[in-house]
Amino acid sequence: MAYSFVGIDHVQLAAPQGCEETARTFYAGALGMAEIPKPEALRGRGGVWFQCGTHQVHIGVQPDFVPAMKAHPAFEVRDLGGLKSALAAKGIEVQDDEALEGAERFYVNDPFGNRLEFLEWIR
Repeated sequence: MAYSFVGIDHVQLAAPQGCEETARTFYAGALGMAEIPKPEALRGRGGVWFQCGTHQVHIGVQPDFVPAMKAHPAFEVRDLGGLKSALAAKGIEVQDDEALEGAERFYVNDPFGNRLEFLEWIR
């Protein structure tokens, strides 16, 4: 085999037109991800990008938008309980789930209805 996978560079989530400020409020404000500039050639498409550890989360505009209610990214977190408390304090509904062997986790819907998983591996 002449190729190999290095990992995931970014995750793209869809959102409706005009989503940018709402995405900033949630992803930067509530979650604490840093906004990163989109390349000049892509700015006209709308949307907004964020840094998540060594990966990126791209919020892209989709004209016929329908939220991803089952498919989802899972974000690994240190101090999952701290994130859960911070989100609850901001009035963001947290949906507990069964423990995954070796991890604690919960789900949140972003403001557009996309499902997001947050988990912490117990070491």
